[in-house]
Amino acid sequence: MRWLARGEGQLPAGEGRAGDGRPAEHPLARWTAGQALRLVCPGPAGDPDLRRRPDGAAEAWRDGRPLPVGISLTSRAGWAVCLLGLEPGAVGCDLQMVEARGPGFVADRFTRQEQRIIGSDPLLGSLLWSAKESAAKVLRRADSRALEVSLGCGRPSDGWSGLTVRAGGRGVTHGWWRRFGPLVLTVAADRPTPPPRGLEEPSALSSVLSSGQSSVGAVRPSYAGCG
Repeated sequence: MRWLARGEGQLPAGEGRAGDGRPAEHPLARWTAGQALRLVCPGPAGDPDLRRRPDGAAEAWRDGRPLPVGISLTSRAGWAVCLLGLEPGAVGCDLQMVEARGPGFVADRFTRQEQRIIGSDPLLGSLLWSAKESAAKVLRRADSRALEVSLGCGRPSDGWSGLTVRAGGRGVTHGWWRRFGPLVLTVAADRPTPPPRGLEEPSALSSVLSSGQSSVGAVRPSYAGCG
């Protein structure tokens, strides 16, 4: 998997306008996707185009043909991320602010095991919710209450920590997470994968890191279900 982040201050004037059949994503996310696709799928042909499949997933096309990459988009708080899967299979990503989730939100959207993990920790609540959102994009609109996240899956690598999301009879998605100051980013795939590699290093998201703030926050891992 490869990923690219862009901030709203980088969006050129007039870019990112929606057209017929394009995903109703934030213009910054569509523009970020175009930037990522041009890096991964260079060529003399026309610019990549984003379309929406019948199941709601985004799909990349060029010159009337789908490009051989999986794609997922997310935007939050003036930032957008595009995740590209270079092998067959679905991918998903989600960006969330690290903020407190109300008791009603937690009770309605998380399993009892997840509620015990979260406690009153804003990072854990935001992280688990983001992981569910990424997994739902892989599984195509899965109910968040039918998903259960496990953390601490695999050895951390390059600033990323592993996770899995069990979806009952629909199987398991495998993913990674990383914190960037007030934001937490998760990615997921329908099979085990190495941590995603940035299409640029350091990522533009690194600019939101607070002074002395590690990109990987301390969490209480839950190993059940990591397989």
